[in-house]
Amino acid sequence: MNHARIGKKIPPGVSLEVEFGFAAGVTALFGAQGAGKTLILECIAGFVRPDSGRILLDDAILFDAESRVNVPPRRRNCGYIFQRDALFPHMTLRQNLTFAARRWPRLERTRRVGETLERFELGGAAASRPREIAAPQKLAGSVARALIGEPKLLLIDDRGLDEALLRQIRAVTTVPILLVTGDLDLCCAAVDELIVVEAGRILQHGAPRAVLDAPDSVAVARLLGIPNLFEGTIKGLDPGRNSSLLECEHFELAGPYIPGHFRGDRVWVAVRAEDLRVHAGDVEARANLVAAQLVRVSHRARSVRMEFAGGILVDLAREEFEQRKDNKNWQVEFPPEALRVL
Repeated sequence: MNHARIGKKIPPGVSLEVEFGFAAGVTALFGAQGAGKTLILECIAGFVRPDSGRILLDDAILFDAESRVNVPPRRRNCGYIFQRDALFPHMTLRQNLTFAARRWPRLERTRRVGETLERFELGGAAASRPREIAAPQKLAGSVARALIGEPKLLLIDDRGLDEALLRQIRAVTTVPILLVTGDLDLCCAAVDELIVVEAGRILQHGAPRAVLDAPDSVAVARLLGIPNLFEGTIKGLDPGRNSSLLECEHFELAGPYIPGHFRGDRVWVAVRAEDLRVHAGDVEARANLVAAQLVRVSHRARSVRMEFAGGILVDLAREEFEQRKDNKNWQVEFPPEALRVL
C-alpha cells in the first residue's frame, strides 16, 4: 500500500492538507505555481518534515506524526528528479551512474551501468560531463541515475518530461511514479491518475480524460485552462427529453438534463474554446446560436483565438480563420454536448 496524508503549514497563511494513494503506474500532480506540489514530493522523499499525517510506501511507514516515526531520506529508497539538474558536474555521466550503483559489487555495478546507458540510449554521452550534454540527454541521465538504485518510488518534479521519455521509464521499471507537471497533453497520453491541487488542497482526482471532460468545480475548470465560464440560472428542466434551458447574462443555452438540480438554481457553464463553432453571416436555424461581436484576434502556434464581446473565446484552425477573417457578422454556436454544467 502506498498512501500519503500530509499536513504542513505553508507561509503566508496557507496550509497543505492532502491525502491520496498512488498505485503502480504514473500519478500526476497538476496545479498552479505555489499550490504545494513540490512540497508534497519533498515530504514524501523526507526532505521536509510534515506537521501532521502519515506516509506509507510499500506498506512501510516512512512518517507518522503521532508515533514520531520519520525515516531519513537516505533510507526511504525514493528516486528523486529535481527541478534543477542534480547530476554531479565534476563527474562524467558514467561516473554519475557508477556512484548511484555503488552498493553492488564491482562487476555487478559495471553490468548495471552498461545496461542502463544502453536502455536510455546514452552510450554516446557516457564519457561526457553534464555541461557537455544536451538538455534532453541530461534529463534522461538524471532519470537513469535515479533508477539504477532500484527505488520503490520515483518522484519527478516538473522538468519538462516528454511522452517518449516517460514511456521509456515505464518500460524500464514498474515502480510507482509521482510526477509534478503542467503538461495536460502528457497527462492524457501517459498518466494513469491526475490529481488537481490548489492552495494546498486536492480539488479533484481521477483518470486524466475523466477529469478534463468533467471538472467538478469552477476552480478546477480554470486550472485546466477552460476559458469560457458563464454564470447562469436553470430556467427549464425536462428529464423526459433529457434537456435543460440555461439563462446566462447575454444569452440562453439549451443543454442536456442536469440531475440533482432544480429550476432557479444558480450554476456555471463551462465550454472549451476549441469546442465552440463560428459562422459567418446568417446560417440555418440550429440550437445555441449566439450573435456576437468580434473584439480581438490573437495568433497562436497552431490556431487563432477569437475573442467576442461577453467574454466568449473561440479557438479556430488557422486555415479556417483565413477563409473567414473579413466577415463582419459573426454567430457563435455552443454545441449542447460540449456544455459542462458546474
